[in-house]
Amino acid sequence: MLLDLDSGWGLLRAALPETVLSAWAMLLLLDAAWHHKEPGAQRRAGMLALVGIALAAAATIWLWVSGAQVAGIPTSLALDPFRFAVDLIVLLSAALAVLFSVDYLEREAIRIPEYHVLVLFAAVGMMLLAGGEDLFVIFLGLELMSVSVYVLSGIDRRSPVGGEAALKYFLIGAFASAFFLYGIALLYGATGSTRLPMIAAQIGPLGLQGHPMLLAGLALLLIGFGFKVAAVPFHMWTPDVYDGAPTPVTGFMATAVKAAAFAALVRVLLGGFGSIHVVWEQVIWWLAAVTMIVGNLVALAQRSVKRMLAYSSIAHAGYLLTALVAGSMAGAAAFLFYLLFYTLMTVGAFAILALKGRGGERDVLIDDLAGLAETHPWLALGMTVCMLSLLGFPGTAGFIGKWYILVSATGGGYTVLAAILVLTSVVSAGYYLPVVMAMYMKPSTHEQAHAGVLVPRLTGITLAVMVVALVVFGLWPNRVLDAARDGSHAFLPASVTTIAAPVPVAN
Repeated sequence: MLLDLDSGWGLLRAALPETVLSAWAMLLLLDAAWHHKEPGAQRRAGMLALVGIALAAAATIWLWVSGAQVAGIPTSLALDPFRFAVDLIVLLSAALAVLFSVDYLEREAIRIPEYHVLVLFAAVGMMLLAGGEDLFVIFLGLELMSVSVYVLSGIDRRSPVGGEAALKYFLIGAFASAFFLYGIALLYGATGSTRLPMIAAQIGPLGLQGHPMLLAGLALLLIGFGFKVAAVPFHMWTPDVYDGAPTPVTGFMATAVKAAAFAALVRVLLGGFGSIHVVWEQVIWWLAAVTMIVGNLVALAQRSVKRMLAYSSIAHAGYLLTALVAGSMAGAAAFLFYLLFYTLMTVGAFAILALKGRGGERDVLIDDLAGLAETHPWLALGMTVCMLSLLGFPGTAGFIGKWYILVSATGGGYTVLAAILVLTSVVSAGYYLPVVMAMYMKPSTHEQAHAGVLVPRLTGITLAVMVVALVVFGLWPNRVLDAARDGSHAFLPASVTTIAAPVPVAN
């Protein structure tokens, strides 16, 4: 199915998932405003939000299955399997955030139905990030996502820590957006376009490989992306914001925000600047190495489970950067595969943490999980699978994901970076395994230590499905690997050369 993005009807069909989710979010906003003070309004908004997410997922799958492609050169949105795969991962993360938030918000007495509307608007921004073929579309998605998540971070207005987290995220995010926007301006000045295919087509013929304005613009873009993906040294906001935000929001930020920002970075580097891979590969190499080392070493010193998971997410940003450094389709495929299961294991870990704690879960230490296997064996099993998958233990999807990243890195000749990934993964055992040891090998601190842990039925079923998926696809990953390879075909070199080829002049 060919779609002409220069026509209104073609653009509407190309943006159907975003359009459906945006329209549903606005209708849900009206419903939330009308029924704001009614009992059960927050739960009703959550259930309706899940319907909107399902409709957007159905629209995405329809575009993917029907083989939607852009007629001619892409202008504003991409129509390729990479976009559709990331969109589905983002929608999955949004659905899990809503599912785990409904009972959590009731327990914490956060009766704000607009919470779920903000999750939907954030998801729309993430989908624009994943599919943007124009730097301004990417910037629009970045800001829509960021503003929504700023508010979600401080949604509990009674919590001073949550307010501090929201303010810190807003201020640092504003700096990152400024860097990003200035980078767009410089790239436009160097190439005369903000469309990624046109930028890619201009670099070679105009000899812009070493142009100072082009390189400065790309550097500023990388700084902006570095803040959003929490790569060292742009990670300063991450631990405090993750720690202060409500735990379901933290899980959403650690997965969906990272997924969308990384997807946009992959598209910008491979789709717009693939021809100057030699220019940016060393930057990504060092970012990946430093992020893996710092994230894992600092996580070792954490006793709070929530802060440990925050630094763990920084380390995983380094793993995802390792998949990107080669600038290859194998790296893009490894990125997609790892991103899917990173979402499941991270959201699962934060969801179980939310069941254990109260008031933001900031005070839940690793030792507080001692004896959990005695009173809640299935919950302890779920946390164990999530920890082992994050570690990359054989038999879990996390192991396959890390192995796939290692293959892409070594295949590109980056053996030192691959060795750093292996060594830092070994280091991560020092903070993942103590969680498992505490649950199974230490007695509870007192008889009522886990008496307040209640697992709602919907939450329990969702966690069970996620844990089973981590194990099943860790043993039989072929179908997901094939889908990831299909998604990476968006960056086939042939498609780039076709766009950049000179147009024959008729005699």
